[in-house]
Amino acid sequence: MMVVNLTTGKTLACQARVADGFFSRLKGLLGTECLPFGEGLVIRPCNSIHTFGMNYPIDVVFAADGDLVKRTLSGVEPGQMKLCRGSRYVVELPYGTLVRTGTKPGDHLQIS
Repeated sequence: MMVVNLTTGKTLACQARVADGFFSRLKGLLGTECLPFGEGLVIRPCNSIHTFGMNYPIDVVFAADGDLVKRTLSGVEPGQMKLCRGSRYVVELPYGTLVRTGTKPGDHLQIS
């Protein structure tokens, strides 16, 4: 699955997995050594994430209805919890993706 920022025209992930069941959402990226550029994890439904048990930072996009970017967080370190009220799903990405793609609140995403 691909995640594209329609506002900037940049691809955030060309190989994103989806976590949409209870256990896949609970596990998320736990147990992974890294998240290579071009990969990502779409968690839905979701309005909060945690990085407990991870050993690397990630970029996070919270998106609302209409695929509107509501909040972005760059370099979320291990051991953190983050929340965004009104978010319908989250995209977890390699650290540096938000800066590289210029993704910010107000942008629109496309997941295909």
